[in-house]
Parts: sequence; C-alpha cells; structure tokens
Amino acid sequence: MNRPTIAPYLDFFGIHSLLTSEQKGVESTVRDFVTREVSPLIRLAYREETFPHDLIPKLGALGVFGSMLTGYGLPGMDAIAYGLVMKELERCDSGLRSFASVQGALVMYPIHAFGSEAQKQAWLPRLAKGEAIGCFGLTESEGGSDPGAMKTTAREENDGWVLNGSKMWITNGGLADIAVVWAKTNHGIRGFLVPTATPGFRAVKMHGKLSLRASVTSELYLDDVRLDKGAVLPKSEGLKSALSCLSQARYGIAWGVLGAAEACFDQAVKYVDERVVFGKKLGGFQLVQRKLALLASRITQGQLLALRLAQLKEAGMLHPSQISMAKQANVEMALETARTARDILGANGIMDEYPVMRHLCNLETVFTYEGTNDIHLLVVGKEITGIAAFE
Repeated sequence: MNRPTIAPYLDFFGIHSLLTSEQKGVESTVRDFVTREVSPLIRLAYREETFPHDLIPKLGALGVFGSMLTGYGLPGMDAIAYGLVMKELERCDSGLRSFASVQGALVMYPIHAFGSEAQKQAWLPRLAKGEAIGCFGLTESEGGSDPGAMKTTAREENDGWVLNGSKMWITNGGLADIAVVWAKTNHGIRGFLVPTATPGFRAVKMHGKLSLRASVTSELYLDDVRLDKGAVLPKSEGLKSALSCLSQARYGIAWGVLGAAEACFDQAVKYVDERVVFGKKLGGFQLVQRKLALLASRITQGQLLALRLAQLKEAGMLHPSQISMAKQANVEMALETARTARDILGANGIMDEYPVMRHLCNLETVFTYEGTNDIHLLVVGKEITGIAAFE
C-alpha cells in the first residue's frame, strides 16, 4: 500500500496519479519556471509594491496567458491543466496569479467570446505573448458587489462612442495597453476595447495596500474618451457578458488558492521538523499534529473540489453557483490554512523570510475580490431556496 504523499507538496489522496502526462508536464513546467525565475524576486517586489515587469514576456513564452482558449496561436489547455497553471502561479504569490488571471480570463476571454474577428486578430496573439497587457474595467467605487449600479456611460455618436466615468480596484490598470471597459449605453451594458493611450483615459496607481503588494492596482478615469464604432465588443449583451468573464476568473481562483494553501502547509511541516522546544521537535506535540492534520484534511477536500469542478467544466456542465461554492470554500480554506500556519511558526510567522504572512495578507484580498465570501454564499443560497437575498 502506498503511503499518502506529503512532500514536496501535499497530495494525500493521490490526485497527481490521476493526471495525464500532458497535465503533469504543464504542472512541472510552470512550477520549475516560477521556482527559478519568480520566487527569488517576489519578496522584494512585495516589499516595494511593484510587479516584476521584466517577467511578462517570459510568462507569455511559457503559454500561461489565455491558456484555456483555442485558436489564434493559443494553447487550448483543458480545464485541469489550466487549473494547475493557476495553482503553480499562486503557490508563489496571489499577485502573480492575479496578473495572469486578469490577462487571460478577464481580457482575452471577452475578446475571444464577444469580439469581432478584427479585434481577435489584433489583440489575442499580442496578449498571449505578453507583448500587450490588458485590464478589466467593471468595478466602480460605489458599485462593489452590485455591478449593475455602474455609472460609467458610453454615448453613441455618428462616428463612434464617447465614454465617461471611472473604475476602481483595477488589477494591471497602470500597466495596461488595452482596457476592457463595461459601460451603460442606450442598448444596455456593453463591453468596449479602450486603448489606454486614447486621450481622456487615465490610470492612477493605488498606493498603500497591505495586501497584493506585488500586483499593480489602479483607478481608471474616462473623460470624454472618443472611440470609433469598432471599439465595442459586438457580441457583448448586458451584464451577463461581464459576469461570464468573472466566472472564468473565479474558476481559476478556486484552483489558484490551493497553491497558496499548499505552500503555507509545506512551510509549516518543514518548520515543525526543525524547531525544537522543551527538548523535542515541535512536530511531536499533540496540538501541533492536530492542527496539521486538520489542514491536510481541508486542503485535500479543496483539491478534490477543484478536480470535480474541472471535470464539470470540461464536460460543459458547470453552473455558476458551483463556481461560487468552489471559490468561496477554497478561498476560506486557504485563508484559514495561512492563519494556522502563521500560528504554528510563532513569531517567525510574521517575518517575510517565510512566505506565510505574505500569503495570508494576499488571501485577505482574494477573500473579497471577484465576489466577496458572503456574496458567493448568497449565490449558493439562492440556488438552494430559489430566493435572491442580495436583490
């Protein structure tokens, strides 16, 4: 009988053995790249509140941008392989996964799903290679969990569109060459491709974050931004189109946070094997073993949940409420894992020599963005009762 795998990363139920050779190859390739190229930089990037910009072309060459999409030179990975990409990126840092998630799920996906052929040809290959960077402008300062309350408008004129409004909490906003902006028109909410060099467009970096510091977050301002007729995403239809993009991103989050949780667990296991108190290893105490056992159980449950989520997605049977359940459950699990690992490390847990506190702070944001924890619980609650408590 094979013993459950604990190292290098937790795989108590042997999920790795269920992966195809292609999926294993994706996992190891991304893991090796991140370990070699990104991990040595991430602590300083977090301290200085910067994103390691020089890595973007390398990430593009690796094929992590829009990796779940097909055509236009895109990898067309299956749902599990894409999930593994997100997990390996977030094992390093949530900001790294956020960058790739926005680029692929929130920028490339809407262009792929709702764009014209000209828009796809112009942007998808460049975004995939990291030659262009995108951002997703939906959230507004007064909108939050109610994106339908947006105030940004797009006025149609004879020769094109004029956009006015602002967006907030926009990942990659200050780095972007193109923004997917959602605005109200006389025909409902539509998506627009806005080159960030367009007069009247301005991105202002948000400073002072205590979380996701290795990620660029910005406010976007649109002051009489004039676009031609071809700027609108022709197949975008109301808020449901924007929300379908969020479903893609939330799927990636459900996988990604497993990487953060596994990294924290791995650090805790290593620490209790080295730390000696009262004359014996910290790992020999009952309370510590109880904490580790509970973490292992909860991470394993999250892994199995993500695997089933991928199977449903691959079969075309995935419902948005299932994505909400997985996002909520796995993020909450990952955050509690980081908190418990910080506790196990004691005072050392707050030092950035170890990754735990950085993951903990990052996950506080992941707990809130792409739908708050409570909103996702209410989405599941609506599915159970048939009553929308958030309306």
